[in-house]
Amino acid sequence: MTLTNTGARELDGKRIAIVGLGKSGRASLKVLGELTQATLSAWDADMTALARIAGSRVDTAGSDLDAASLARKVLAWHPDIIIPAPAIAEVGPLFEAAREADVELWSEIELAWRLRAMDEQGNYAPWLCVTGTNGKTTTVSMVGAMLKQAGLGGLPIGNVGNPAVLETTRTDAAAPKAFVLELSSFQLTTTHSVSPLASVCLNFADDHLEWHGSRQAYWAAKARIYERTQVACVYPVGDSIVQRMVDEADVVEGARAIGVSADVPSAGSIGIVEGVVVDRAYHASRFNEAIELFEISDIAHLAPAGSPLPEHIVKDALTAAALARAAGVSGSDIRAALQSFESGHHRIELIATLNGVRYVDDSKATNAHATLASIASQRDGSVVWIAGGVAKGARFNELVGAVKSKLRAVVVIGVDQEPWRDALGQIPDVPIRWVDPSTTTPMEDAIALSRDVARPDDTVLLAPASASFDQFSSYAQRGDAFAAAVRASRA
Repeated sequence: MTLTNTGARELDGKRIAIVGLGKSGRASLKVLGELTQATLSAWDADMTALARIAGSRVDTAGSDLDAASLARKVLAWHPDIIIPAPAIAEVGPLFEAAREADVELWSEIELAWRLRAMDEQGNYAPWLCVTGTNGKTTTVSMVGAMLKQAGLGGLPIGNVGNPAVLETTRTDAAAPKAFVLELSSFQLTTTHSVSPLASVCLNFADDHLEWHGSRQAYWAAKARIYERTQVACVYPVGDSIVQRMVDEADVVEGARAIGVSADVPSAGSIGIVEGVVVDRAYHASRFNEAIELFEISDIAHLAPAGSPLPEHIVKDALTAAALARAAGVSGSDIRAALQSFESGHHRIELIATLNGVRYVDDSKATNAHATLASIASQRDGSVVWIAGGVAKGARFNELVGAVKSKLRAVVVIGVDQEPWRDALGQIPDVPIRWVDPSTTTPMEDAIALSRDVARPDDTVLLAPASASFDQFSSYAQRGDAFAAAVRASRA
């Protein structure tokens, strides 16, 4: 089968500015340089980033530490299209300057869609798109395993894995026949024409408010996942916030809302009957009967050692199955993929059990919604909770109120501890330990404080509800530091 990138010709002669030369920016520059005759420029706040694009086909490259000055330089180059890095905020000067100049802003995801490969019959590999405040990576990883089991695709892309533009433009014989994408609100804000086969917003809770400027802007970005959906708008049954996204979406004629429920499903949904996950959504007899997909016992191995299977893992598996079914994946392939599926690092990962205390790394819980799911599965009064980091404009009073019955103690890390002092003031009976914000060993200090208060059969849980970049380079590095500190404490 011959694949071509016919959309590339539409960009010939365009002036395209790539702003931010991280992984997605460099990938965009590479693909545009190879496939199009567009005139390209590259920009970054960090002058040293320009060295990473040496040898690229660039008309102009520039840098400025001041965001407003950099935006003026980019617009002075008179671009037709700007591709901003996900880190560049919607409320920042680049977005404002582009709007005033009526210049299009495209995400790398939009570019990947425009340049995707087409076969000789005019067909494109379908996209299955996932967003949400929590659970995205687990869900797309499960879908990727299902697609691979069915012979359709490989690893997830988008906000995880390789940049989407590198994968969707592939024309080699091994190019995937379907893609699953994890999409952040940052990416969705500047995505305009993607038409997924199936889409889902897993859940919605306040996050990244400082990037979007308001809760409504964040909601609107997440809601874009459902726009132009072709077959299935998958949604969690009973979630009125996400349901409204589906209700208000402008979809392709014939697309249906497909519910996901941990209860017995109605027609048009996927749910559970006596420990068996069944499909009453995608087959002709759905009003009268269900098709078995897998059993909950098939994912029992995903429970942390010594703990029950978390409810959110079950929901992620059901949602993944709903998306895969939209692409025609069989129940047998879904089951086989889940039976061999392994969770990634830093998501409810047991690091060690020392003196009867379990040390669990959930560094990927970077917001309150994810942290609530992590703590909720624990026994009352048993959690020594390590929290803190970059709050991203969030407050934690509601979260603390929801989990207080689970807590033995709280250890707070991070540079900005004010939101935590405010929230934790409502639980005066729970011991609170504060790690000095100026320390150079925050995780070692946190583990030492945790050991002082933890008792046998407790869980020391790193679930920060915050981003990591005040004291660590990423949530992964934060999790690695936690694991290293736990292991060092054996001595």
